[in-house]
Amino acid sequence: MKTVDVTSVSSKGQVVIPRIFRKNLGIETGDKLLVLSDGANLLLKPMEEPRLDTFKRLINESRRYAKEAGLKRDDIPQVIRKVRNANRS
Repeated sequence: MKTVDVTSVSSKGQVVIPRIFRKNLGIETGDKLLVLSDGANLLLKPMEEPRLDTFKRLINESRRYAKEAGLKRDDIPQVIRKVRNANRS
């Protein structure tokens, strides 16, 4: 599998992903890519739809955590504000 190629950035900031990479990774027109940077490098990662069973597992874990923490439905807005404010710092 080819792992290195060169592409260009257009005046609109668009980049063409070479065909061989699109083919190998199954990237098709309209697919979404996650763009990550460490300040010096870019990583494009194809986004996959979450599987329903994964989503259900996360919901169940969240409910279990909330129950163990003694959270009630009415506590949710306050907890969200607290987390958002903490992430802004």
